[in-house]
Amino acid sequence: MINRAGQYIKNLSGPSAYSSYKPNPISDNLKISMDTEMIELLVKANREIAVLDRISNHIPNIDLFITMYVRKEALMSSQIEGTKATLEDILDPNNTDNVNLEVADVVNVVKATHYAMNRLNDLPLCNRLIKETHSILMDGIRGSDKNPGEFRRSQNWLGGIGSTLKTAQYIPPNVQDMLDGMSDLEKYMNTESFIDPLIRAGLIHYQFETIHPFLDGNGRIGRLLIQLFLTQTKVLELPSLSISYYLKRYRSEYYDRLTEVRRTGNYEQWLKFFLRAVFESAESANLTIRQMMFLNEINTEVIQSFGRISHTGLKLLRYIEENLIIEVRKTSIDLGLTFATVSKCVDLFVQHGILIQYKGNKRNRLFAYDAYLQLLREGTEVLL
Repeated sequence: MINRAGQYIKNLSGPSAYSSYKPNPISDNLKISMDTEMIELLVKANREIAVLDRISNHIPNIDLFITMYVRKEALMSSQIEGTKATLEDILDPNNTDNVNLEVADVVNVVKATHYAMNRLNDLPLCNRLIKETHSILMDGIRGSDKNPGEFRRSQNWLGGIGSTLKTAQYIPPNVQDMLDGMSDLEKYMNTESFIDPLIRAGLIHYQFETIHPFLDGNGRIGRLLIQLFLTQTKVLELPSLSISYYLKRYRSEYYDRLTEVRRTGNYEQWLKFFLRAVFESAESANLTIRQMMFLNEINTEVIQSFGRISHTGLKLLRYIEENLIIEVRKTSIDLGLTFATVSKCVDLFVQHGILIQYKGNKRNRLFAYDAYLQLLREGTEVLL
């Protein structure tokens, strides 16, 4: 029976022989069965995405929100790959001088996301942009010796520690088939289509993960492609969808469903899973945004009762919405205020329950915007 998704082909001969997967190009000619369940999921996902985009555009400090949400998505995308960093790790101001490898993984995803989003103003979603983004993702971290910013020039494979071509769970396309596949994918991402963009985003993510064009970092780039494609097609105006929230939660099923497409050609079961991921992630983001806006309103009202120091207090509120864990001296430098002024303001924030002492002694205390942290923390627990 012919598999519409692709086929395994033989490479080399004799003892060195192995089979790699060659995916068929995706196009509008791929007939996706839109049954009742698929249509309902597509409608729900699009509706929730529209709400998310509308709400996002009405947040008073939208840049601060996007900065924080990009960090959360970067963290969870990295955790899917095994990174053990926590939300507190990547927000700790002391980590700027002594970044460990776990935190560096996440920081690079954040940098790569911002770079790629800005680059979309100059380039379409193309292989050049993907490779440039990969170079930033892999800079100075584990895997930085595996040709950052370049498609692989050798065969790769997926499997447990110590696996070989003989024992691999999955062997992606050989180098030539990979290059052909990425060329086809580039065309698909930039061709006008009558297919719903969410369906296309799901197909693009599957195809990229199947092609696996890099020696490392494919998962993180593949998940970022979802955001980039939805931004390019104007489904999202801002990178406010944290889909890794769902993919991390159902990590085993996520991988199993991608495998099932390669095994049987059943795109539909993957797309239904993907649409659920989009819907639940957008729904979660909508709730979080509303809670963040409410928290901002409450604390703004409290700070306005501070009298002469209320102006400084509002500056500090904006600062802690971007830096959820702070140290007084660094904060005073960043805000261009005296240590005494910021210290007094922080004390008032603690008295009114806006900040809590996070850790440290009198000399090097850290303070956390805990209520805001609690809103972002959902889904960021380290996988065991």
